[in-house]
Order: sequence, then structure tokens, then C-alpha cells
Amino acid sequence: MRSLRILYILSLTLLVAGTTGSAQEPANPTQTTAPDPTATARNRMVQRHLVERGIKDERVLNAFRTVPRHKFVLPETRRLAYEDESIGIGEGQTITPTYDVAFMTETLQPKPTDRVYEVGTGSGYQAAILSRLVKDVYSVEIHKPLGERAAKVLTELKYDNVHSRVGDGYAGWPEAAPFDAVIFTCAPEAVPQPLVEQLREGGRMIIPLGDRYNQAVYLYTKKDGKLDAGTKLKPTLFVPMTGRAQREAAEERAKAKDPQK
Repeated sequence: MRSLRILYILSLTLLVAGTTGSAQEPANPTQTTAPDPTATARNRMVQRHLVERGIKDERVLNAFRTVPRHKFVLPETRRLAYEDESIGIGEGQTITPTYDVAFMTETLQPKPTDRVYEVGTGSGYQAAILSRLVKDVYSVEIHKPLGERAAKVLTELKYDNVHSRVGDGYAGWPEAAPFDAVIFTCAPEAVPQPLVEQLREGGRMIIPLGDRYNQAVYLYTKKDGKLDAGTKLKPTLFVPMTGRAQREAAEERAKAKDPQK
């Protein structure tokens, strides 16, 4: 009877150790890591909204399979995180639909050695995707609450090659330039000149251009110190770029109405 009781106690001890992990013998991570409950939704998103719509770059697709988009939206909208939707994130801003993020990322042709500048951190999702594909991402957000929240999420996820700060993206990040690529997640009406200057020769820029309801995505390459004629890729609808870009656009419209001003 004593031996049966000893066996029972030993079995119970082993069961508890297997559940909680042993202090003396670290558990195998492959055995104790809980399955990611959002992985299925992410894979479905990639197949339905990216692969079936023509995104082919496997590096890009794998980035979308691994980056947890639900971490970049507000808790009350997480049920929509893996849909191809523009979702409000506060401050009148949105997280870009997944297909648009994938399309612009693939078009940029990111390389593992690239340094990329992003105008408009927003939720931080585009920066997170790029961080899986390039050496460094430098991202600026004009809305302080968004910039601080995105930085916190990126830090929690240990995306340490994303460098972010709050400010007007128009000015770029001169001390980190030149950049191999520049990407916009907001739409100015004209390309900010400082970002042309901070793009390296041969570098690529992808940007939505236009007024609030008449925009298109363009791809430019820098040649002989200036942007080429560019390629108009597709119609789009991004939030307008604010700050200096918005002020300059308003000034240009005023001049067009009254050239003598």
C-alpha cells in the first residue's frame, strides 16, 4: 500500500512539473510554446487577399504570415484585423488594407541590405512588415498618440530594426540618409523635395499622390539627382498627408485661384 502511495505522489509531481515547467530542467520551447490562435486567420488572409490577387514575392508573403496585424489595431476592432479593410486607429487615421500594404511593399522590391524611410508610421504595421524584409526602417509619425502607440507595439514585438519618432515626415531623417527606398502611407499632392534629396541615386520611391478623392499610387526612381517621370500604378485612397505638405498644397491652390497673390 505504501509503495502505491509513493507511485501516486511521484506521478502527480511529474504531471505538475510537465504543466508548469521545471526550474532545474528548462522545457523544450517547441513543446511548451502555445500554438498561435491567429495563425490560421493570418494564413487565410494571405491566401485570399494577397496570393489570389497576384502578390507573388515569397519574402513579402512570409512577412504577412508572421506579423500579427491584430496587435496594430485598437482592441475594439481586432475582429477585423485579418480582413482586407481600412480600419480606424484614432486621430482620424486608418490602418491601410492588407492588399495595398502588400502591393506597395512588393513594388518597392525590398532587399535585405536596404535602409527604408517611411512617411507616416500610423499603426506601425507597414513598418513591421518592412522590418522583416530590410536592414533598417526609419519611420516618422506626425500624430503624437499614434507615434507613441506604434513605437510601444514595435518594441513589444522586438522589431528592433524599426527606428521611429514623432514629427513631420516632410523633413525626412537627414542623419540616417541616404535611403535605398522611401514609402508613403499617406497622400501628399506633390513629392516633398527633402525626400528626393535623401533618396540615394538609383533609389526607389512609392507614393500615393493626389487630393483627397483623386489619388493614384506612383513608383519613381532617382536618376541624375532627380526623380524620373514615374509610373502610375493604380488608383487608391489614402488619408491626406498633413503638416507642411498640406500647407504647401493649400498655398498652391490659392495661387491658382488668384495668380497675383
